[in-house]
Amino acid sequence: MKSIISTKDAPSAIGPYSQGIQVGSFLFVSGQLPIDPASGQIVEGGIKSQVNQCLKNVQGIIEAAGSGLENVVKTTVFLKDMNEFTQMNEVYGQFFSDYPSRSAVEVSRLPKDAQVEVEAIVYLG
Repeated sequence: MKSIISTKDAPSAIGPYSQGIQVGSFLFVSGQLPIDPASGQIVEGGIKSQVNQCLKNVQGIIEAAGSGLENVVKTTVFLKDMNEFTQMNEVYGQFFSDYPSRSAVEVSRLPKDAQVEVEAIVYLG
């Protein structure tokens, strides 16, 4: 059975997709941009601020499904500039106590010209 997860603690989808989809014991969180859900705007302050907002958005969706970051099993981080990998890691590491598996890739462009986007898979079981 599939359930759509939606929350005001993360930005509304900017296209034809859901913030999250729960299937059985897994939650698939769509890529989250560094958009402040209150203002609808990309946060200012550089890569660290943007990573922080992405992960807050991911966290909001996970909490809407009744879980927490401790149950994240996989993330994918899309970076506009791999030279910002170390700064991304500094912020990313503050959100997780047990680090999930992860991929980090450089991309040529992200929606709304964001510097970073983060998606996640969560085990809810």
